Amino acid sequence: MTEAVTRAPGASWRDYKELTKPGVVALMILTSVIGMCMAVPGWVPLDALILGNLGIALCAGAAAAVNHLVDQRIDERMARTRNRPIARGRVSPLHAALFALALGLAGMAILLLWVNALTAWLTLASLVGYAFIYTLFLKRATPQNIVIGGLAGAAPPLLGWTAVTGEIHGHALLLVLIIFAWTPPHFWALAIHRKEEYALVDVPMLPVTHGEAFTKLHILLYTIIMFLITLLPFATRLSGPLYLAGALVLGGRFLWWSIVLMRGTDPRAPIMTFKFSINYLMLLFLVMLVDHYLFQPGYPVP
Repeated sequence: MTEAVTRAPGASWRDYKELTKPGVVALMILTSVIGMCMAVPGWVPLDALILGNLGIALCAGAAAAVNHLVDQRIDERMARTRNRPIARGRVSPLHAALFALALGLAGMAILLLWVNALTAWLTLASLVGYAFIYTLFLKRATPQNIVIGGLAGAAPPLLGWTAVTGEIHGHALLLVLIIFAWTPPHFWALAIHRKEEYALVDVPMLPVTHGEAFTKLHILLYTIIMFLITLLPFATRLSGPLYLAGALVLGGRFLWWSIVLMRGTDPRAPIMTFKFSINYLMLLFLVMLVDHYLFQPGYPVP
């Protein structure tokens, strides 16, 4: 492994792009945009839409780069991550740290100067929660790491909401709750698929510490909780009938996959559940957005 790292070619812009986990950041920004849209009855002001999401994206990219930096030794030993830029030696730890610092400072400056202080400090709290509290401590300390640490990754809808209103609203917290409940079944499905690798690097993921059967049961239970939570936007008049139909159909499919996973009859179930969970969250929020502009519920925004 040392020889492979030593001989790795120099860094390119693509390596620095990979450090930001662009796919993850893109999903976060989608939920941030929808948080903005749900906060206002009309169209989101263009300056808030562009500058707010740019600042949030830069801070999220900084947190992702710190995650790469802290997990370097783990990444070198896992098949899923061993080709990451720091693990392969294409980007040095010092350059990665400076890159993360530059992204974080730029994102915070944009939010403080052109958005609002509330969004800036909430974004910083999310960055610290993911990059340091989760990655440095929780990930290695407890099999409940993703449950506790998932709150940081669930923040983007709230950040989008506060970016256009400057205030925290109960509906924004409901959007956070949806992602918070979605995170454990999403990630535990991947953890089952990569169980041997997590055991190899001594990361106490739930399938490693408590076994697959226990994890599959908890995936099903969390999916049921998530399904019920996704009905609350309709119950609280945040969303209308189109969203309700979408939540029922998508949630039913997620429940089906969690049952298939628990039964253990399909060896592809863990990775298929994981892949579906990504599409599920994206589609659920997109349906919420379409519903918002077709069925304006007329709720008051403080």
